[in-house]
Amino acid sequence: MSATASREPWTRDSWRAKTALQMPTYPDADRLSAVEQKLATYPPLVFAGEARRLRDRLAKVSRGEAFLLQGGDCAESFAEFTGDNIRDNFRVLLQMAVVLTFGARRPVVKVGRMAGQFAKPRSSDVEKKGDVELPSYRGDIINGFDFSEEARVPDPDRMLQAYLQSAATLNLLRAFATGGYADLKRVAQWNLGFAQGSPGSERYEELASRISASIDFIDACGINAQNAPNMREVHYYTSHEALLLPYEQALTRVDSTSGEHVACSGHMIWIGDRTRQPDGAHVEFARGVMNPVGLKCGPSLDPEELIRLIDILNPKNEAGKLTLICRTGAGKVADHLPGWIRAVEREGKKVVWSCDPMHGNTIKASSGYKTRPFNAILQEVEEFFDVHASEGTYAGGVHFEMTGQNVTECLGGMHNLVDTDLSDRYHTACDPRLNASQALELAFLIADALEKSAPAPVAEIAG
Repeated sequence: MSATASREPWTRDSWRAKTALQMPTYPDADRLSAVEQKLATYPPLVFAGEARRLRDRLAKVSRGEAFLLQGGDCAESFAEFTGDNIRDNFRVLLQMAVVLTFGARRPVVKVGRMAGQFAKPRSSDVEKKGDVELPSYRGDIINGFDFSEEARVPDPDRMLQAYLQSAATLNLLRAFATGGYADLKRVAQWNLGFAQGSPGSERYEELASRISASIDFIDACGINAQNAPNMREVHYYTSHEALLLPYEQALTRVDSTSGEHVACSGHMIWIGDRTRQPDGAHVEFARGVMNPVGLKCGPSLDPEELIRLIDILNPKNEAGKLTLICRTGAGKVADHLPGWIRAVEREGKKVVWSCDPMHGNTIKASSGYKTRPFNAILQEVEEFFDVHASEGTYAGGVHFEMTGQNVTECLGGMHNLVDTDLSDRYHTACDPRLNASQALELAFLIADALEKSAPAPVAEIAG
């Protein structure tokens, strides 16, 4: 009997009968219910057709015909919600995508951790400072960052603010994606200035110049922003961890054309490593929506349990439906990834393989700051590609926590940030992020590796 054959029929609220980990306890149940009912009347943030288009593009990734770039903030903030921040995060992801398109010789599917990434799982339910112990901060959609009793009380009204911020973010992203800001030639020009005057900049400048020259050649052939929409517009999608299930349920709608349920909070949702229990509430919710779903795969995941999860989340074995986001830590990829790959190949499962090199490489610096070494992040990506090459499978994507801001949260990179630099601009509310320079540097290094092993290019302009 399959993993799904014995399961009860799915409904929007069937997750409520399951164990829901990492969920807040709201002190005012009536207020929570009122907020859920109000959200259920709000317009959808994304539409079924958009989610379906992303699923089709991810199907190409699963077949080795495209590459997935997923990245953005660790956790979105109410306090740092500005048009400039949205623009800068969007811009860096575009820059990375152009570089990776050149290296992989494949269209790059661009998915931001934006317009919904407000809730965060925590390793402990409480946080202690001195003799004071309070509930942990779980993201702006749940409670406040300030270390006070009042701020740390879960407040359902925060879901309404998260919805409004997500709607405004999506509105601006759609304008950037289709209004000329994403013009391929413009992005290539941005990349030309990257790393100038920095140590070792020659390796980046040479690749940036080749990309720009290629675009100039295409332009000279008569393919330009005026006659080829894919040169000036991009398809840009949003994603987040579907952690706060009352919010997700309230924004679930029925697609009028297919009758399928759609999580209208974002184009793609994912299940975290801490909430991927096969009989848990988060897996239960995600199995019933038509959106592409991501599954974080950490070191504790057994290959047979992975197959069980795949059967639950993608029972029809549809290409593009499920992305496996692997996060083991540098030096540990070969201990886990081959077993996962062999189980998936043995069962004939259609998945996208993506690498999250952030979460397994978090350390505490001597200064006391939580940080991530750039070299460890790069090492895990390289190990991910090496294992897939050894197994004869396709390393389909990367997943980063990053920002367009000039923060100092991760060690290393071409500017060689050290422990004493972390305090300069350490702004994250949760986990350390790559800054704009480090994110783009990583894209150049990955592109260099991809170019050396890339097969013949697919005849499609990345959009």
